[in-house]
Amino acid sequence: MKKVLVIGSGGREHAIIDAICKSRWVSQVFAAPGNAGMVKLATCVDIRETEIDKLVDFAMQNEIDLTIVGPEVSLALGIVNAFLNNNLCIFGPTKEAAIIESSKEYAKNLMMKYNIPTATYKVFTVFEEAFSYIKQNKFPIVLKYDGLAAGKGVIIAYTLKEAEQALRSMLLEEHFGKGSVIVEEFLEGEEFSFMCLCNHEQVYPLEMAQDHKRAYDNDQGPNTGGMGAYSPVPFLSSSDKEYALNSIMIPTAKALVQEKRPFCGILYGGLIKTKTGIKVIEFNCRFGDPETEVVLPRLRSDLYEVIMSVLHQKKPVLEWEDFSTIGIVLASKGYPEQYKKGYVIHGADQNHIYHMGTTLDEQGQYLTAGGRVLFVVEKGSTLEEANHKALQMIESIHCENLFHRTDIGKRILKK
Repeated sequence: MKKVLVIGSGGREHAIIDAICKSRWVSQVFAAPGNAGMVKLATCVDIRETEIDKLVDFAMQNEIDLTIVGPEVSLALGIVNAFLNNNLCIFGPTKEAAIIESSKEYAKNLMMKYNIPTATYKVFTVFEEAFSYIKQNKFPIVLKYDGLAAGKGVIIAYTLKEAEQALRSMLLEEHFGKGSVIVEEFLEGEEFSFMCLCNHEQVYPLEMAQDHKRAYDNDQGPNTGGMGAYSPVPFLSSSDKEYALNSIMIPTAKALVQEKRPFCGILYGGLIKTKTGIKVIEFNCRFGDPETEVVLPRLRSDLYEVIMSVLHQKKPVLEWEDFSTIGIVLASKGYPEQYKKGYVIHGADQNHIYHMGTTLDEQGQYLTAGGRVLFVVEKGSTLEEANHKALQMIESIHCENLFHRTDIGKRILKK
């Protein structure tokens, strides 16, 4: 029997652990650092996802058979390189391949070089030059910080004033750190998330999902790390999926091999279906959050077997359940800006709830410990049924400092 280590502390990692625990091969699961909601399934280890040397030591001492990496920050720091250097089995891209997410400028240049469809763009490091360029373009316009920003480094500016504020934040105030800004055209259409298992040029698609980035109903408010998601995605045809795989995901994997940065892990395409075809908004180098929480519950296959097949360059068996899933985030009031922690949550220990940011007090009560706190996932024969069940479940959770969107998937349901 096998021992698995999952790196991370959020809802994505909770969903991965939930799926891995169902494997017939796995006897023990560890989470580093994990969270309060995972303790029923995994042994939580007090090592942060950035403490690479300690994670390597833990995996060696405990004879871990497979490590799965959740957060992009660990990948960007080179956790995979460190594990491979110590002959440890790990699922995720090297630091060199993770640049597809850690540098948006690199990703855009790669797409242009290999004719992968994406928005037109220009890169700036000087505020005045960027502002002058924006004044010559039409609105809305998109500004992206070139680096990791926990899903919050993208601003869609609808006015010159909004664009100026975003530029000042990124280039002058260095809100996310010192880095450049990509200014690109605004693409109109329906966005969706396409995660693929990848090992060099071998690419195997998972089911697609759509997440909701804006904080409030009707897509209002600031961008977040994601306020909810659902799967499958009804507006995508079989030909859409084939195009996304054969014209975007596979060519990108091949391009990274050509650039001597071969990718192994989850290659995530943040895509958009426009009137002129499907294009790339961004790439990520890991399981999406919150998409993972609605995709993995639909996976009938053994996740451990799937990952090991990919690592050994064998075609994995991917079978899917024939139901829909919808997940809704319960977030701390004030998120994604300033928020308070430490509020008691009642009803957080039910099935179908993935913990994103919780801790336990001395009395064993769950407390809020992050911006995104809980992720309620329900399934149904239709998206409508899943949505109804998820909203019902939320009514049984009580905390005075949480809010959620009530319209996850509603726009698609109306079509």
